[in-house]
Amino acid sequence: MTQPVSSAQHNGPDKGVLTGPSAAPPSKKEGGGPRAFGLRADVRNLSLLGVLAVLIAVGGITEPEAFLDTGNLQLILTQASVIGVVTVGMTFVITSGGIDLSVGAMVALASVWATTLATQEYGFAGILFTAVIVGLAAGLVNGLLIAYGGLVPFIATLAMLASARGLALQITDGKTQIVTVQSVLDLGLPDSYILGIPPLVLVFAAVTVVGWLILNRTTFGRRTVAVGGNAEAARLAGIDVRRQRLYLYLLSGLCCGIAAFMLIILSGSGQNTNGNLYELDAIAAAIIGGTLLSGGRGTIVGSVLGVLVFTTITNIFALNNLQSDVQQIAKGAIIVAAVLVQRRTLRNGDT
Repeated sequence: MTQPVSSAQHNGPDKGVLTGPSAAPPSKKEGGGPRAFGLRADVRNLSLLGVLAVLIAVGGITEPEAFLDTGNLQLILTQASVIGVVTVGMTFVITSGGIDLSVGAMVALASVWATTLATQEYGFAGILFTAVIVGLAAGLVNGLLIAYGGLVPFIATLAMLASARGLALQITDGKTQIVTVQSVLDLGLPDSYILGIPPLVLVFAAVTVVGWLILNRTTFGRRTVAVGGNAEAARLAGIDVRRQRLYLYLLSGLCCGIAAFMLIILSGSGQNTNGNLYELDAIAAAIIGGTLLSGGRGTIVGSVLGVLVFTTITNIFALNNLQSDVQQIAKGAIIVAAVLVQRRTLRNGDT
């Protein structure tokens, strides 16, 4: 006679883990209770804040006038906003046990499709609508291939990366598409700043808050963590795993569409090279923020701090005239270090 299966449970995306049907509750003596998980999450975030503080100090010492200039700090936040929105979507995908290598290509495709002459004839609304729809459409294709087509996320999103980049190149014919809609360009000017804060930063803040609420305070977030922790247990608990994965890649595509529109505002153009290596930055920011690459745990706050750390590093390197290849080497080293720390943490029982 078949034994009843208990529901999969977890202690929150930023604080706990999935416990499958046969898993015993964590022992408080071993530091596995909810408070312990919450403490570890807080320690991670405090550590990232410490790293960020050190980077700010380094920038202030090496290039005090340039780095601490208000305009430069606004630039750091603005650049972090674009990749930050992409990272929010990536955090959901990785938390579910997936990966999305196509986010940069989707940003490029959405940005060039939204800046064609035909699209610009519809003004601000036409550009925004096109960017979001293209992002959603690309995310839908990824989701269908992965959830219902049976392709592993790595292969499906790698194929989308190549296809979206190729289509973006075909649309632009290798040329930069200049935006002529003044209402779009005005959002990138200092006159549009609200209390000294660029509009793009406010958009990023809004996406972050919404993402945190969804991941930590909704059924959708709990299902995302459950699928990432143990997909089979989630299925037995009544979760439609395939549909959940489809929604997650749609969410990633939506974030890419929003980021594409933000990038259009920031650069005043659409190019097939937009979003280059965004997938690297988004994955790296999520991982160093505390999101498990194997799935089952995700943190929006940590991902945002990771984005700020990487953006600040890039800015400091640029101000000190260091080559871009050195920046990539530094980012690669940080990713490796973060993964090694995660593996050590998992061996110690912090999952």
